[in-house]
Amino acid sequence: MSELPIQTNIVYKHLVKSKKKIVVEQGGTRSGKTYNILLFIIFHYCIHNNKKIITICRKTFPSLRATVLRDFLQILNEHKIYREDAHNKSSSEYILYDNLIEFTSLDQSQKIRGRKRDLLFINEANELYWEDWQQLIFRTQERVILDFNPSDEYHWIYDKILPREDCEFYKTTYLDNPFIEDVIRQEIERLKETDDQYWQIYGLGERASSRSTIFKYIEINQIPVDAKLVAYGMDFGYSTDPSTLVSVYSLNYNLYIKEHLYRTQMTTQDINVFLKEQNLLRSPIYADSAEPRLIAELRRMGHNIFPSLKGPDSIRAGIDLLKRYKLHITSDSTNAILEFRNYKWKEDRSGKLINVPEDKHNHVIAPCRYATYSILSRPNFGRYAIQ
Repeated sequence: MSELPIQTNIVYKHLVKSKKKIVVEQGGTRSGKTYNILLFIIFHYCIHNNKKIITICRKTFPSLRATVLRDFLQILNEHKIYREDAHNKSSSEYILYDNLIEFTSLDQSQKIRGRKRDLLFINEANELYWEDWQQLIFRTQERVILDFNPSDEYHWIYDKILPREDCEFYKTTYLDNPFIEDVIRQEIERLKETDDQYWQIYGLGERASSRSTIFKYIEINQIPVDAKLVAYGMDFGYSTDPSTLVSVYSLNYNLYIKEHLYRTQMTTQDINVFLKEQNLLRSPIYADSAEPRLIAELRRMGHNIFPSLKGPDSIRAGIDLLKRYKLHITSDSTNAILEFRNYKWKEDRSGKLINVPEDKHNHVIAPCRYATYSILSRPNFGRYAIQ
């Protein structure tokens, strides 16, 4: 079957040209990344292949449905190739030229961790964790395409994917999209005058340092032998959010952090087995006090685990306490490093920073707060005193 005449931009051409297993498309807003990747899948990959399994995924299904799935169906309808009988709406699957295209998200673990696939497209890949990537790549046989806006200055994509010999990296901007409307182009270019950071990221498609990053830290090889254990901190997750465990040590107003666990799909019994395997049965662990049932179950299993100390505005108080110390993170604590790099203050509509952290990149930071705030502070009318 020959390819249909379609309007494409340079992203499509990258994908046709590339012979690498992994293609990373980093770009600013409205560069046409996602749309042209879908065009490539529909009008090139599916036409030249049959009986292939193609997975298109994003972190959450509502986001996937509102963006990629909507664009996919729009393309099919615009080119009059949509078939109702080929579309399984309940499972979000479509049969195209005898290829199966499945739309899924990280909260649909059976699909993500289940059958093998031939081609994988991860939309907004910087939303995923390193463990998510590993689960996906292990089951992908031919090719992987990632796209994202470079809103995180540091990410596992830069550290672990781009250096691979089987990876090809491209960067695009709105200037690479010949079909962009003039009014949208003008709005993007207005960022030059109003917000330099947003212009770097969403206009030029560049990695930019963030003025809103909360923590600074030093990466170290190992914890000093004379540092003393403060406590272990634990946060509970399950489906898309991981269960996490860290240890925190102190020495002369320095805090040393090591990541021990960062894993999804863990039951209480799984956590029990892990803690015993790590010889942590009697180690002091402070966990999220919003999970009293899990804490009680682990205590019945013999663990020295307690609800974390919480007071008024305990998130802010915990952040303030951590910021009073010089922070060090061991280099093997991959997810901890990622989170501390990208944990940021919120911004209001005018772009002004507000004293509230974003509710993301906090699965390791939360147990760091639990451990330090429970041991190193005593709430007193919203203030704390170092012991």
